[in-house]
Amino acid sequence: MTPRVREILSGYAGSNPGVLTNLARMLNHGTLGGTGRFVILPVDQGFEHGPARSFAKNAPGYDPHYHFRLGIDAGCNAYAAPLGFIEAGAAEFAGDIPLILKLNNSDSLTDADDPCPAVTASVDDALRLGCAAIGFTIYPGSGMRNEMIDQIRELSEEARAVGLPTVIWSYPRGGNLSKAGETAIDVVAYAAQIACQLGAHIVKVKPPTAHIEQDAARKVYEAQKIPVATLAERVAHVVQSSFNGRRIVIFSGGEAKGDEAVFAEVKEIHKGGGFGSIIGRNSFQRPRDEALRFLAAVMAIYRS
Repeated sequence: MTPRVREILSGYAGSNPGVLTNLARMLNHGTLGGTGRFVILPVDQGFEHGPARSFAKNAPGYDPHYHFRLGIDAGCNAYAAPLGFIEAGAAEFAGDIPLILKLNNSDSLTDADDPCPAVTASVDDALRLGCAAIGFTIYPGSGMRNEMIDQIRELSEEARAVGLPTVIWSYPRGGNLSKAGETAIDVVAYAAQIACQLGAHIVKVKPPTAHIEQDAARKVYEAQKIPVATLAERVAHVVQSSFNGRRIVIFSGGEAKGDEAVFAEVKEIHKGGGFGSIIGRNSFQRPRDEALRFLAAVMAIYRS
């Protein structure tokens, strides 16, 4: 246990020993173990976007075992996926990498203005499969947000009782939010705060832009001269909004893009005090050897 990991865990002083142990499992695992930084491999895109859109670019990705091996060999802190993918490899790779079971998921066959994912797994499933945490998506701004909040309140309470931390994907969407507003700095910081207030131990948000969506928020940002010009400044503000850094905040990799664009983004996240990245399509859609080199480079930035 390194001083940095103990420092991070001290922010969760009200949590039970099981939750702290599982947080430590993820913090101490893999290439970045002990540094307080995270790189997590998430593979929920097959459910969210469909198999061809997710795996045709790198056909071995159709096999659930491919993603276990990729996360293990790359030295990721954890691997996150829906029930089917986790169940397909949890026994074969037991103990090789901490697992995060995604308890709700959406599909892209409908384009709802107010999205609300379906609950697709349980806390009992997470325990049965040896997972280190549960994951759950909320869409702040959606007209269905209260239903999602009710669901995660019950699931996180159940998870905490058996020593499992909660990872919340907090993605503003729906309602009166514009497309630009989904990643606006005021909205992303708000989404991170909501996740923390709901009891998330780890918060996942998208990298914010300098756009400010809410007129009421713009007045405060301007009056208080909150710096948001660079991504590093915006990341620092999101971390500050997450209980002043007392909660682990990681940032999504988003749609597939070139190496230099990802590395530049990761450098800004690192500079701004973000805890790490959760990178799916930008890793598993590459050929395996290329993906391993890519993830090693991302981890090297976080270790620098």
